[in-house]
Order: sequence, then structure tokens, then C-alpha cells
Amino acid sequence: MKHTQTFDGSTASSGGDDAESTDGIRLVGSDRVLAVLKELARYPDGVRLEELTRVIGSPKPTVHRALGALRRAGLADQDTHGRYVLGDEFLRMAFAHHEARPEHVRIRPALEALAQRFGETAHYAVLDGREVVYRAKVDPPTGAVRLTSTVGGRNPAHATGVGKVLLAHHLDTPEAVEAWISDAPLVRRTPQTLCTAEDLDRDLRAIRDRGYAVDDQENETGINCIALPVYATLPGTPSGAVSISALAYRTPLRALVDAVGEIRELLGPLGRQHR
Repeated sequence: MKHTQTFDGSTASSGGDDAESTDGIRLVGSDRVLAVLKELARYPDGVRLEELTRVIGSPKPTVHRALGALRRAGLADQDTHGRYVLGDEFLRMAFAHHEARPEHVRIRPALEALAQRFGETAHYAVLDGREVVYRAKVDPPTGAVRLTSTVGGRNPAHATGVGKVLLAHHLDTPEAVEAWISDAPLVRRTPQTLCTAEDLDRDLRAIRDRGYAVDDQENETGINCIALPVYATLPGTPSGAVSISALAYRTPLRALVDAVGEIRELLGPLGRQHR
């Protein structure tokens, strides 16, 4: 019997059925159960055991045991067609945790006001490494066309208004921008995406001067936005950023920029840096 160290430092015994995931990491014990849980999240309509086995790269009995453990905990379930889905208990915990986040509770009224005023989608996002993660989203009350962004979704920080307004506080010198880009090439999402150190540094300096960022169809063609920092936790450091993301044909970028003063008023104390 082989003993393999798991991610938490403990030692797990395997009967020879440990296997590597698709990214080459050996999965054993709790690692495998977590890998199955994460994979389930990619299939809102459910997934069959055979498909999970193929994607995860573990033997079928092993994946089946992991699913059994998740089902006993209420974190997975099986529908009438034999497909496995995330369980109600997992969803309950996820939504309860999300709703209890202090910044989410405090910022939502401002997002609702912004969506109501401009008839476009308002987001709250935080910086996570080289990406932004959307923590809250409010769609406009009316309008046939809405954005497909989702809470928990991610986008490259350099290609989004929320990302750039937060990067402006972290990358405050040309050398810092150069070093950040040298770690990994910047992905060009559209022809408008800023992908060089010179262009990004110039934009971040302008953001620091005026206090807001714009995304001129840099992340998605046809979508522009304006973004402002939010100070929901520490007085001098942004906890995240709020954006109004608009269909360019419906709300031109110029209209959003001209309304920046009104946006700040709607954000109130959350949008003000206290020293």
C-alpha cells in the first residue's frame, strides 16, 4: 500500500488507485473529493459518472466513492436521469456566505441605485492576483438586453475598468507595471485591450489623477464601463471597485464619464477615501 502526502500535510493510504488530475497533480483522499466537487460546479445541468471519471483521471470506483461522500454531506446529489449535480446544502452554504459578506450587504443599495439611474448593469468586484472577481451584480430593472456576467465570475484585471482602478493603487510606478507584466504576458481580449507596459502605465497614471477608470470596449466588444474605487473596509485602501457596464450603442462611454459626479454622489461614503 502506498502512502502519499495530501495538500494539508497529512498522509493518506491508497490502494493503488490514486491518479493524476488533468493538470498533473496527484489526487488522493480529500484532494480527490474536492476535485470532484469543483468539477461538479462546471455542470449546472448535471454530469454522468463516466464523464467525471474521464475528466478527473481517477478510476471509476474511486470517483464513485468521492461522490458518495459528497452526497452524504449534502454537497452533491443525483437527479432522476442519473446525472450528478451540486447538492442543495452546498448551494445553501454558498449563498448564505455570499449574502453575509459585509461589503456585499453595504454596497448592494448603491448598485441598485446605479442600475436604476443609468438603466445598465452595476458590478462590485475585488482584485485577486491578476484577475478581478465579481462579488455582486445588479441588472437594470428594465431593458431587453442584459450582460451575461455572473457573481463569482472572473476577468483579466488589465482589461476591465474595475481591474484597472484597483491596479492603479498597486502598480504606482513604471517599474512596478513592467515587473507585473514580465510575470506573464497580458491577454488581448479585444483590439482595444492595453497589453504593453507603456500603455498600461499611462492609463494607470491617468486613473490615479482623475479617480476613476474607463473600459472602452477593452474586455468585450460592444461593452464599455466606468469604474470607481470603493472603501468598504480600510479607510485608505480600496476594498474593491464599482462599475457601470453598458452596451456601447445604448449608453456611450462619454455619457458615463460626464456623470461621474453623480456616480460619486450615489456611492456616498463608500466612494470616499478617508485618511
